[in-house]
Amino acid sequence: MGKKLVKSESDISRRMLMPNRNDILGIVDKNFGFTRMSVHCQDGHKRMCRIRGKMKKRNWVREGDVVLISPWDFEFEEKGDIIFRYTQNQAYWLRDKGYLKIG
Repeated sequence: MGKKLVKSESDISRRMLMPNRNDILGIVDKNFGFTRMSVHCQDGHKRMCRIRGKMKKRNWVREGDVVLISPWDFEFEEKGDIIFRYTQNQAYWLRDKGYLKIG
């Protein structure tokens, strides 16, 4: 199985996607199955989001995880795509730096 790699602060921020002006941070509320999830977003909306195809079998998203959402062009306030899942250490870093204001 191998040993677990201890990551430093620079490793955490290097591979992390930061939210740009179109993306929103959120916390997964409920998993409906078939890659559909209810996410409480930072802008106050609750969106029905799906996991994009590239992430489907590589990253497992659970309830309570901090995720990066890309809202759809239409139905902006209701639907979106999950494009990145943050680890627990990355979520703590986002809270400390002031990016994540919910949860």
